[in-house]
Amino acid sequence: MKATSEKLAKLRELMQSAATPEGTGISAYVVPSDDAHQSEYLCAHDERRAFITGFTGSAGTAVITNDNALLWTDARYYQQAENELDANWTLVKDGLPSTPSIGTWLGKNLPKGSAVGVDPRLFSFRAAKTIEKDLNASDCTLVGIEENLVDQVWGDDHPPCPSNTLITLNLNFAGETIAEKWERTREQMKQQNTNALIVSALDEVAWFLNMRGSDIAYNPVFFAFMIVTHEYIVLYIDSSKLPVNFEDHLQENGVKISICPYDSIGDGVRQITCDVNDKVWISPTSSLYLNCLVPKSARHQDITPIALFKAIKNDREIEGFVNSHIRDGVALCQYFAWLEAAVERGEAVDEISGADKLEGFRQTKDNYMGLSFTTISSSGPNGSVIHYHPAQETNRPINDQEVYLCDSGAQYLDGTTDVTRTFHFGTPTELQKETYTRVLKGQLTFGSTVFPTKTKGQVLDVLARKSLWDIGLDYGHGTGHGIGHFLNVHEGPMGVGFRPMPDDPGLQQNMFISNEPGFYLDGEFGIRIEDIVQIVPAQLNYNFSNRGALTFKTITMCPKQTKMVIKELLTENEVKLLNDYHKLVWDTLSPLLSDDPFTLEWLKKETNAI
Repeated sequence: MKATSEKLAKLRELMQSAATPEGTGISAYVVPSDDAHQSEYLCAHDERRAFITGFTGSAGTAVITNDNALLWTDARYYQQAENELDANWTLVKDGLPSTPSIGTWLGKNLPKGSAVGVDPRLFSFRAAKTIEKDLNASDCTLVGIEENLVDQVWGDDHPPCPSNTLITLNLNFAGETIAEKWERTREQMKQQNTNALIVSALDEVAWFLNMRGSDIAYNPVFFAFMIVTHEYIVLYIDSSKLPVNFEDHLQENGVKISICPYDSIGDGVRQITCDVNDKVWISPTSSLYLNCLVPKSARHQDITPIALFKAIKNDREIEGFVNSHIRDGVALCQYFAWLEAAVERGEAVDEISGADKLEGFRQTKDNYMGLSFTTISSSGPNGSVIHYHPAQETNRPINDQEVYLCDSGAQYLDGTTDVTRTFHFGTPTELQKETYTRVLKGQLTFGSTVFPTKTKGQVLDVLARKSLWDIGLDYGHGTGHGIGHFLNVHEGPMGVGFRPMPDDPGLQQNMFISNEPGFYLDGEFGIRIEDIVQIVPAQLNYNFSNRGALTFKTITMCPKQTKMVIKELLTENEVKLLNDYHKLVWDTLSPLLSDDPFTLEWLKKETNAI
C-alpha cells in the first residue's frame, strides 16, 4: 500500500459528510502550509500538509478531490517533492507559465455547483478570496469547514500544541519600549480612522511586546494574538507561558496589558466590532476566519503598521545586527578553515557532521540562542536541491571532488544571521567556475546598485539575474528577503523576487534584506552566495529630485572563494568590489582571530586581492 493511501481514504470519507450550508459534503479539500497565524514555519502540531502528503518542504498547498491528490509548490522544492511524494500524488509546478492556479484547476475539474472546503483559520483572507474568485467563475463555491478534517484523520497521533515559557528582551537589545511602539501604532491608527488593530502574525506580536518564545523551532516566537486600541492592549495567550518577570517587564516598558485565553480571540474580535464606532484594522494576510468576524463595512484591510515598524530597524537593532554578524563571521571562518583542512587530510566529514561542527563554533559566541533554520549543508547533487536538509538517508561526504554549498544562520539576542557560501576544495570544472562567477557578478551588481527610496524590490530583481540570463541560465527562487531582529529569518513585507509582492511598501532606509542569487544544475551541483545587506543612503549629485537615493551595505562577514572565480568574466569595477569586500572582512575579523592563528592564516589566504 502506498504511504498516504489510508490517510487519503479517511479524508475522502470525511469530505462526503463535511458540514456545508447545502448539507451535501464537499468535492475537494484544500490543505495549505499555514497555521492560525499564517506562519511560514510551523510547529509539529500544525504540519497538516506534510502529514497528509508526505512532502516536508516549508511551502506548498495540497488539493484532494474524490479522484485526485495534487500538490502545488514552487521551484525551490520541485526536486524534493518529486522525491518525497508517493504515487498517490501529482506534483504541480507552481510558478511556470503553463501552471494553472488552484482555483482555476478546481473550476475546470469539478462539476458545476461543487463545494470546495477549507479550514478558515488556516487560510489567509487574501489566499482564500483568490481561490474563491476562480471557483465562482466556474459556478463552484468555497466553504469554511470549522473542524479541520486532517486533524480528524491524524487522530490520537496528532502532536500537541507547544506551550513553552516566554523570555523578555532587554531594552539594550530591543531599543524601544512597548509604550513607544504603542504610541507610533496609535498615530497610524488615527490617520486611518481606526479604533482597533487585530494582530495575528507571531513575529509582530513578539516584536511589539519585546518578548520572544520557542513555540516554533528556529523562530523565537510564541502562539498569541493581540488587539490594540487607543485605550488598551489585550494579549490572547495561554497565561501559563508568561515568565515570572512579566509584570516587571510591562512596568519597565511603561504599559499595562490585559490577558485573555488564546482560544478566545474570536470572542475578542466580535466584542470590538460592537464596541468601536470606527473601522477595525486587520491585515488581508490574517486568517479568513478573523477577517470575516469583522463586518465588511467596518474593515480597514491593510498590512499592519507594526509590520513596517518591525522591518525598519532602530539604532539599537542596527548595532546588534552589525555586531552579531561579526561574531557569526568569526564562527563561519573557523568552520570553513577547519573543513578545508579536514578534507585535505582525508578525514571523514559529511553533511551532518559538518553542520554539527559549524553549530559548535557558533555556540561559543556571545548572545547565541540557537540556529535560525536547519543548516543546508549540501555536497554535490544535494546542493541542487534548493532547500535541502541533510538527513541520514541522503547524507553525503564533503570531499575535494564536489561543490559544497552551506546555507546557515543563527539567532543571537542582538540579531539574526543568514549566510550562504559555496566552496570547492579540489579542482572545479569550467562550468562550475563560470556559473559561480556569474552568480557572483549578479550578487556584486545587486549589492552595489543605487535606487530611489521606496523602489519596489521586484524592480531590482533582474540586476542579480542578468549575468546568468546572458547565457540562458536562471534560478528558481527570489533574490532577497527581509530578516528579523532576533526573530524570523524570513521577514516581510518587502522582498526582492520575480513575483509581485502585494504588500511591499518599497525599500527604505534601515531595512535589512538578503542578497542571494544562485544556480542549480539538477542532480549535479548547486551554487548560492548570500549576504545580509543594510539599506543605507547613497550620495549622488541629483538625489532623484529629492526623492532620496539608497544603496546596500553588506554586513555579512565571510570570504567568498576566489578559486572558483574566472577573473576575465568580471569587470574592473566588479574586481574592485570583491577586493574591497575582502579587505573589509580582513580588517574586521582579523583582530578577533589574533588568538586563533590557524583560522587567521586561512582568512588571510581567502581575502587576498585578485
